[in-house]
Amino acid sequence: MIAPTLTKDEADAHSVFTALMWALGHPGCEQRLPTGGLRAFEAIGAALIDLETSFYTPDGALAHALARTGARLAPIDAAHYQFYPELTVHDLDPLHAAPVGSYAYPDESASLLIGCRLGSGLNLTLRGPGIQGSSTLRIAGLPEGFWPLRKNAIRYPLGWDMWLIDGDRIVGLPRTTVIEGYGYGIRCSARRGAGHPGGRAALPSAERRP
Repeated sequence: MIAPTLTKDEADAHSVFTALMWALGHPGCEQRLPTGGLRAFEAIGAALIDLETSFYTPDGALAHALARTGARLAPIDAAHYQFYPELTVHDLDPLHAAPVGSYAYPDESASLLIGCRLGSGLNLTLRGPGIQGSSTLRIAGLPEGFWPLRKNAIRYPLGWDMWLIDGDRIVGLPRTTVIEGYGYGIRCSARRGAGHPGGRAALPSAERRP
């Protein structure tokens, strides 16, 4: 049997989905997307959202692009996926309302996709499932109050799963990852193809309750 040949769009979509899965399964380990900039957010949206999901973004151009997936634009307190190409201090107060799920339905929490600068700025130490001992992440471009906000939002299994995007690079931080404010650089031995991802290898379910 001859395997079907993927179109470029199909191959890119598969690459995006794989990067998302590996990033979340190996917190703090960089993965690569087939495109960068705002188009990276559009490509991620095409891989994650559809008629059954909702999204929020403060970026008007991105909102228009994401609407083409058929997903519905929703307020922060109801949106399943939230896209912030640039997270500013003015976004923090509204972000308090982002869903964290419930004990009955923890998958009803919001997943956050946030633009940042990787490799410079604040040093963070990461611990938790999918990490051997600890790993370190250096990141800039986020408001100072974001990390305390994330910590306060997480009461496992409640909380947010999130991806951090810098150009065509992406890092995942599931709600199971404990973050401490020190470390130096990124070090990670996990690579695609090295076996099944550990910890939270699966993406948050796109099958949300209405």
